[in-house]
Amino acid sequence: EVQLQASGGGLEQPGGSLRLSCTASGFSFDDYSIAWFRQAPGKEREGVSCINGNDGSTTYPDSVKGRFTISADNAKNTVYLQMDSLEPEDTAVYYCHTYVSRDYWGQGTLVTVSS
Repeated sequence: EVQLQASGGGLEQPGGSLRLSCTASGFSFDDYSIAWFRQAPGKEREGVSCINGNDGSTTYPDSVKGRFTISADNAKNTVYLQMDSLEPEDTAVYYCHTYVSRDYWGQGTLVTVSS
């Protein structure tokens, strides 16, 4: 059974940093991409990063490029999202996602950026 377990959210001040983790199980980590999405109150869910498990290539939207870094530890089946220079607009519930025959989502972890 495919499972994604996200963790690492919390309250941080503007300009601060947080690191999210997503531990995957039930599929071959190297063969699939894992992405992070976020959903702020009243807004649609948006993608904020993606990493290809096979070649390690990454993608980011302009809104987080240069501030967020996605990485993977294939030995631990874990993907990380390092978030630096946080802004209040980054406040959202963050979800990790993969597609293995169908969509799978982690349970979400809340990130709040506020002074």
